Amino acid sequence: MLFKEWKLKEIVLMSILGVVFAFIYLGFFLFGQTLRNFLIPFGLAPFAYEFIFGIWFIVSIIAAYIIRKRGAAFWSELIAGTVQVLVGSPAGPMLIISAAIQGLGAEAVFAATKWKNYTLPVLVAAGMSAAVFSYAWGWFNSGLAALAPGLIIATLLVRIVSGALLAGVLGKWIGDQLAKTGVLRGYALGKERQKPRERKAS
Repeated sequence: MLFKEWKLKEIVLMSILGVVFAFIYLGFFLFGQTLRNFLIPFGLAPFAYEFIFGIWFIVSIIAAYIIRKRGAAFWSELIAGTVQVLVGSPAGPMLIISAAIQGLGAEAVFAATKWKNYTLPVLVAAGMSAAVFSYAWGWFNSGLAALAPGLIIATLLVRIVSGALLAGVLGKWIGDQLAKTGVLRGYALGKERQKPRERKAS
């Protein structure tokens, strides 16, 4: 049964994160358009979205890092993509497929650890994996195959670095900042942070 190992509050938090980041993603889509227009005179337009592409994977990293349950990365990303379509994303319904593929990319790394390792290297690897999965999808769906070989390699590398930094590193930082506030006490990340405090107090 789907989510049988989940608590209701975990499903609620994942859904909230998906909705919140759906609007953040839309904002970055507009930012990407502006950045692209700025880079056109320099011949760097193909890199405009690649520089910031990692931000579109970040909810999968944050949700997985906080909740630490099977499917958190995939479903949070899918929710974010679906909400974007419902509120009128210019990308259209195909965005849902893109979100699912990105979520699978991140989820694959957590699955490889049997959903037991959420250290920074694993989070970074998840962001990088989401980048590779998304690029493979874009190869067929977004015309990336038409780029010159050198540009294909360059844009892929930039997207992977963006996934590592903007999804993996930034995602962990955001999760840690939330944990410091105490609002995550009832979730896996909050409980992990609580144990050292309890040992010090005892």
